[in-house]
Amino acid sequence: MSEDHKQMRIDAGLVRELAELLSANELSEIEVEDGDRKIKVKRELTVAAAPVQHVVAAPAAAAPAGSAPQADAASAAAPELSGDMVRSPMVGTCYLAAEPGAANFVSVGDTVKQGDTLLIVEAMKVMNPIVAPRGGRITQLLVANAQPVEFDQPLAVIE
Repeated sequence: MSEDHKQMRIDAGLVRELAELLSANELSEIEVEDGDRKIKVKRELTVAAAPVQHVVAAPAAAAPAGSAPQADAASAAAPELSGDMVRSPMVGTCYLAAEPGAANFVSVGDTVKQGDTLLIVEAMKVMNPIVAPRGGRITQLLVANAQPVEFDQPLAVIE
């Protein structure tokens, strides 16, 4: 046997332990080196869209005769948004306040001026303020505090 073949022994217990560390710490890969031996464990992450929280009005007591239930369900699932949509310029975590326990930067109904901070998106330990592109009234906040956000995800609506 050659020296290279002897070094290829893999400690299955170590690989299992590394895989458990990946899952427990929500990592995508982990690598361990011991002299000339190197073990790298990776997992493929699928990115799912973060759920958008909406306030849904109470259903009507009785649906009018002849109305299509599918149309009602479709309109409830996709509420109409009027005004200027403020979107996330990056992937990260959205924060509505400057620090835990502090008041939110804005709330629905607040009037803002162009350049006012609406919220923060944290990406790679950097806090990025998301500012109002124009003045107006906040009609909707489409994210919750500490919610993960995707690039171009709607965050707020200004009318």
